[in-house]
Amino acid sequence: MTDHTMTRNPASIPHTIWSADDLRRAEKEAADALGLTLYELMLRAGEAAFAVARQNYPASRHWLILCGHGNNGGDGYVVARLAQAAGIVVTLLAQDNVKPLPDEASEARDAWLNAGGVIHAHESVWPEEIDLIIDALLGTGLTSAPREPVESLIAHANRHSAPTVALDIPSGLLAQTGATPGAVIHAAHTITFIALKPGLLTGKARDVTGVLHHHALGLDAWLNTQTTQLMRVDASQLSQWLPPRRPTSHKGDHGKLVIIGGDHGTAGAIRMAGEAALRAGAGLVRVLTRVENIAPIVTARPELMVHEVTPQSLDDALEWADVVVIGPGLGQQTWGKQALRKVENVRKPMLWDADALNLLAINPDKRHNRVLTPHPGEAARLLHCSTAEIESDRLLSAQRLVKRYGGVVVLKGAGTIVADEASGIAIVDAGNAGMASGGMGDVLSGIIGALLGQHLSPYDAACAGCVAHGAAADVLAAQSGTRGMLATDLFSTLVRVVNPDVIDVNHDKSSDSLIQ
Repeated sequence: MTDHTMTRNPASIPHTIWSADDLRRAEKEAADALGLTLYELMLRAGEAAFAVARQNYPASRHWLILCGHGNNGGDGYVVARLAQAAGIVVTLLAQDNVKPLPDEASEARDAWLNAGGVIHAHESVWPEEIDLIIDALLGTGLTSAPREPVESLIAHANRHSAPTVALDIPSGLLAQTGATPGAVIHAAHTITFIALKPGLLTGKARDVTGVLHHHALGLDAWLNTQTTQLMRVDASQLSQWLPPRRPTSHKGDHGKLVIIGGDHGTAGAIRMAGEAALRAGAGLVRVLTRVENIAPIVTARPELMVHEVTPQSLDDALEWADVVVIGPGLGQQTWGKQALRKVENVRKPMLWDADALNLLAINPDKRHNRVLTPHPGEAARLLHCSTAEIESDRLLSAQRLVKRYGGVVVLKGAGTIVADEASGIAIVDAGNAGMASGGMGDVLSGIIGALLGQHLSPYDAACAGCVAHGAAADVLAAQSGTRGMLATDLFSTLVRVVNPDVIDVNHDKSSDSLIQ
């Protein structure tokens, strides 16, 4: 088994993402436009996969190749032939099926047999000396849990000590959603062909893909002429959102932010949001909270201006601020409801999080000047469904939230989704399992609020904020690992990440262990 908790995708993979259905339709169009046959693309896919396997496991001498009954299996036959020609011992197990293979896969199968290859039944005993497994069972067309005999083959591969290289996508992972409705290959490496699919970057993908590689199979020129509504965003793009500041700029140029929350017992949430906003570059931050929270917050972070929530202080702050953040520690009692009622009609850019979202679920409305940042449980309450339904299709869930509530939606989780009606959907390729701890959402709220105040559009502020949040955690993980990471630990690395002109977060020496 492979430890995926700190795996980070190589910077070389593309930023464009294609939906699984669109890519299947586009593959033939692209091949025709460039004068290629689909079999030639299959040969190129097999060659690319063989190169990744050989490069990462040069000492391996006996490969087990599991071939399904579609074109993914055809890729496997190509890999088998190339491996055998390179002097590697190959054991190939193929799934039985009464239906004929697709034409390209059939041609690849015949080429394997003509080269002296042998096809073993799927129930054959596995040789003891296997040191690499190639997963070519199921491809991007899967929409439900794998059935027998594939399910048993996946389970056997996962129990085996040899690492697995998955072709195009780990078998059992849904290409469109990243869901795993049944058995799924846990790959050490995955090489995907032509374009990225959303399911490789969100949902359960990080648990099973290992290191993600990409090969366009020579279709780059055609792909570059196409547009998609899905994008991958990562730390390499921070300099586009966060250019160097003018030498003569002053605090008023970088946003006046008011953050409202911190009911009884939740001073920590509002304090973390406030300091995160400062660390992300907000010019001035005013915190409105319970009176008993004022002294400890000011003591911990004197740069914050902290006031008791009163009708007058709310009116003054909403008049003064450029951006409003509400929700961290807000609670759902009368105090929080009254504050939200004051805020809800403000026309300035806003971010709603935590209990502001829970209260919104009770009294829904649609506004276009808000960024909403639900985790899956909050998203389920907003859409009146189960958390499992949210997680089964995170992209669709984000789109439903945008349609219902307007503005920009940040659906948090591994492979965070950022969506709005105008800009499409981004999948955030940053962050790690250390972020599964209390207070991380409060820090994110402060970061995005600060970037709204620095004149980013709501969509860009959400994308940049999520990337900065995840990249700061990635630097920490490279230094100390993921277990025991605290939300406040991010403050030390966040300052570095939001200044990409000073430090390149993709080549920082402290992160070298994450770069593949």
